[in-house]
This record gives sequence, C-alpha cells and structure tokens, in this order.
Amino acid sequence: MTGSYDSHDSAPADDAEQPATEHGMSRRQLLRHAGWFGGAVVLTVASGEVISHIADSQETNSMSAAGATAAANSSLRFVQVSDSHIGFQGPANTDVVGSFTEAINQVNSLGFRPDFVMHSGDLTHLSTAGQFDQVKQMLTGMQTDRVFTVPGEHDSIGDAGRAYRKTFGMGTLGDGWYSFDTHGVHFIALVNTLSLEKLGHLGNDQIDFVRRDIAGLSSDTPVVVFSHIPLFAMYPKWGWSTDDALKVIALLRRFSSVTCLNGHVHQLFTKTDGNITFHSATTTAYPLPKPGHGPAPTPQVVPARQLKDALGIRTVGYRQGDRELAIKDQRLA
Repeated sequence: MTGSYDSHDSAPADDAEQPATEHGMSRRQLLRHAGWFGGAVVLTVASGEVISHIADSQETNSMSAAGATAAANSSLRFVQVSDSHIGFQGPANTDVVGSFTEAINQVNSLGFRPDFVMHSGDLTHLSTAGQFDQVKQMLTGMQTDRVFTVPGEHDSIGDAGRAYRKTFGMGTLGDGWYSFDTHGVHFIALVNTLSLEKLGHLGNDQIDFVRRDIAGLSSDTPVVVFSHIPLFAMYPKWGWSTDDALKVIALLRRFSSVTCLNGHVHQLFTKTDGNITFHSATTTAYPLPKPGHGPAPTPQVVPARQLKDALGIRTVGYRQGDRELAIKDQRLA
C-alpha cells in the first residue's frame, strides 16, 4: 500500500516499485550525530570510516567531497520536509506560506530530481479543508514524481484525521499507515498522532501491521521508518516520544540497518541505539526550544535575519548494494 500521489496531477501514484532485494547494507547504519540549528550535516561512509562534515551557510548547496561522490553515485535520493504549518499566524513566522515556498524552491534547486519527497507531518496548522487544499496544491510544485505524507497532530484537530485522509490518505491502511519498496529499501510510514494523551501512540492494529509487513523481509534489507512524533524518548515531558514505540522497535531489531525519520520537534536531533538511528528533522515554519529550555514547546520568536537558520530541508542518498548512506540537513537561509 502507498499513500503517495503524483506531485503534478495529485492522482494516486503507481505502486509498482522495484521489490526489496538482498542487497542491503552489510553493517548497521552508521549515523552518529547531527548539529542542532547549525549548518548542513553530511555523514557518509568511505573505506569503512564514518566521515562527518558540518557545512556553514556558504556551503548549503554543496557537500563534502566524500558526500558529493556518494550522492552522485547513489541510485536513491529523496527529500524530507516537515512541519510546514500552513495556516499558522503568529510572530514566530508571519509568512509560513512564503517560507514553505522557499523550501519547495530549494528542493527544486538541488541539482537532481528526488525519487520522492516525504512530508513528515503538520502539513497544516488547524486541519481545515482550505489549509489541506492549499498545502496539497503547493506540494504539486515539487519537481519529483511522488510525494508521500504522514499526519501530524495539527492535521487531526477535531476529526481524528478524517480531513487529512480524505486529501492525502488514498491507498493507505487503517488511520493512514502504509509501506512501500524502492531501490532495495523498505519504507514504512506510521501514524502516531491520533490517540494522544500526552505522548504519541501507535496502537495494536498498527503494530500488527508492522509485524506482518516486515515478516518476509531479509534481515539485510535496509528499513526506513517515517513518523511525525519521535519513536524514541527524546523528551517525554513535552510529549516528544511515543508510548508504545518499543513494541515496533523490538520488531526492527533483527535488521542490520534501520533509520527512523520524524518531525514534530522543529529541530535537528540524532540518537543511535544499536542498529537503529533516529533523526528528527527541522521545520519550514518556526523554531521550538531545545528540550527542557523553557516551560513548554511553544513557537520561538527570533530576529527575522535568524529565522531561516532554524528552518530547512533534508536530503538522503543511498546506493543499492553499498554501505554508503548520506544525510544532509540544509538550512533555508
């Protein structure tokens, strides 16, 4: 099942993708760290060694030599954007449409056509029909064949995500979850924003879906999991965790390489736990405080010239059959 749609005509995309193969990564995924609001972070593997490079604002359109080589040769390249919050009105960003438009333009100026773009939730701020229509129309401006989405809690206000699923949920299962395969990588898109007490929640039906979905996969298959709220305990006091995520994590332990990509926290953060690496993405709307810095995760007002330093997009490259995986976080500035 797939929740993608063609980014040019908004019709459901063809799900006939290349199946997962045995040519996964032969060792666990080697991503160890990323900056907070600093420069773009490039992590690659060359000759068995992890190479990290933190780019400054003058380097957001280039990668390190090793990273550039990996990207040039990779057979899979995709982009993650997150937390556009279309409909937000406030001093933290008085023009979220403008900043999301800049993010789209940045994607279209990468120098390559992404295999797909994933929006990891909070597409809208108040989940109105008009906001969903607006962000869907904006996403058609992405120069890619497929756009995938998962809902954020702001996409589920008042209706348990029905308006979101009406706009973006065609072909998905349950409350909007799905999976797909491409370039030897298995992707799983989860929904953990509907049954919120304080933390994110997956529920037994979705956990059973994951169990069945991965049952036939080789342990060498690289797995990438998308969700809105983190699947690790980043800062539970603020709800930055998922209460039953460990049940899914246990199912993923047998795989040699698992990467979990989330939004929600509006900042870059990375955690590695054995074979599983978690990456939180930044936003295209407004910054939130670092964990514990302040009483609550409320939109932060920063000087206008600094706002774009807190916003950005993420690109990921992977070459089938190799161990190279490059993640680059680019500021919108």
